[in-house]
Amino acid sequence: MIRLLVNFLEFILNYLYRDRLYPRFFVLETVARVPYFAFTSVLHLYETMGWWRKADWLKVHFAESWNELHHLLTMESLGGNKYWIDRFVAHTGAFVYYWILICVYIVAPKSAYQFMQMVEEHAYETYKNFLAEYGEKLKTEPAPQVAINYYLQGDLYLFDEFQTSRSPEERRPKIENLYDVFVAIRDDEMEHVKTMVACQKPDAQITFKSPHSPDAKFLPESTLMKVEESDAKLAQEADQKEPAML
Repeated sequence: MIRLLVNFLEFILNYLYRDRLYPRFFVLETVARVPYFAFTSVLHLYETMGWWRKADWLKVHFAESWNELHHLLTMESLGGNKYWIDRFVAHTGAFVYYWILICVYIVAPKSAYQFMQMVEEHAYETYKNFLAEYGEKLKTEPAPQVAINYYLQGDLYLFDEFQTSRSPEERRPKIENLYDVFVAIRDDEMEHVKTMVACQKPDAQITFKSPHSPDAKFLPESTLMKVEESDAKLAQEADQKEPAML
């Protein structure tokens, strides 16, 4: 079922939006936020009913949705949501995926995290391929103000919070043009992949912590190696695909 859900999302993005990249990114980022809302909804329910209380998980998943929100705002600033049909596809897909992921997360949390890992891997691959094809052009265009505000200004607590493989304040992207923005977004997606991998560990309910937690333990070498292997596989697949039109 998880593979089927991911394949359907990839079909929508690869075929309906093959030659319209910013609308494609808008749809992708709209849907990518939904699972984190689903996770926090279920966790709030568990906490309300007194079944399981894990504030760290709520913090991290909210930070992930906050990060995806700013990816979405960036795509909107680039015109990705200009046409009603794109908004309809994105919002309908988000509504359907929300309720599906609610059910999956209640029954099999690991499967829900596996779904999100696959989605984030697809996002990473998409942006990496886009940067390889249009990098020089993107370097001539200015960075949207919403991206500058998110990555460079104000309180970066939530930016650090979703990156569970590294200590807070370790990563600070350079934002000088639109190319830098997409590099930062691409790298964000890989950080999400790492966090989803950590959530699937057998002892995750005990070991998974907020990066700001005093007893946080960052991903072990074995897990990081698994992520790096996934990164290499994604890079190879991206190189084999035909470039899209901007």
